[in-house]
Amino acid sequence: MKDYFDRVHRWGVLWDIGALLMLLGIPTSICLYLGVWPELEVLGSVLVRLMVLYWITAVIEVFTYVPMLGAGGTYLSFVTGNITNLKLPAGLAAMENAGVRANTEEGEVISTIAIGVSSITTTVIIAVGVLAFSPLLPYITDEESVFQPAFQWVLPALFGALGASYFAKHWKLVFAPVIVGVIVLIFSPTMGVGTLMFITIIASCGAALLMYKMKLI
Repeated sequence: MKDYFDRVHRWGVLWDIGALLMLLGIPTSICLYLGVWPELEVLGSVLVRLMVLYWITAVIEVFTYVPMLGAGGTYLSFVTGNITNLKLPAGLAAMENAGVRANTEEGEVISTIAIGVSSITTTVIIAVGVLAFSPLLPYITDEESVFQPAFQWVLPALFGALGASYFAKHWKLVFAPVIVGVIVLIFSPTMGVGTLMFITIIASCGAALLMYKMKLI
């Protein structure tokens, strides 16, 4: 496995650097072509505000997602994006169906395959959807459309379906993270998903350790 992880980290770092260069290269190329550059003072003031909001969440997400996704799944997820909505549920569901746990050799392989397939499938579906449904989207998503309310509940439905199986199997561990999450959202309703997930994971681990010592689980 050492050789496997060495190769995963080597290619993962290379692809992450390549993705970063592409993300920065496109706006840089546009600026070079048009001869127009953002004012450094305005850009700096915006970046400072964004750093406070997103950089802390980005660091927290690394510590939160890596133990669940594994090395290969993490690199794939952070390059292709949409981790919370697609990659994380795909990896967890695949490991659950295969009967393996995260942070194991089997879990590492299953998670990587699931997230890779999810990335390919997502790209194909988005391409087909853009081509096929572009003429219909304005009517489906219109405020007066009967389908419009459904688009507001896609993410809750996804995580509700994914979480239901875990809640049923480990119902004693559900109360602590749910209660802590509700309390946090009451006092900070605009908190980022990554930060909230990190807090609830800490609450869940702490409660699980306490119940284990009390021989409740």
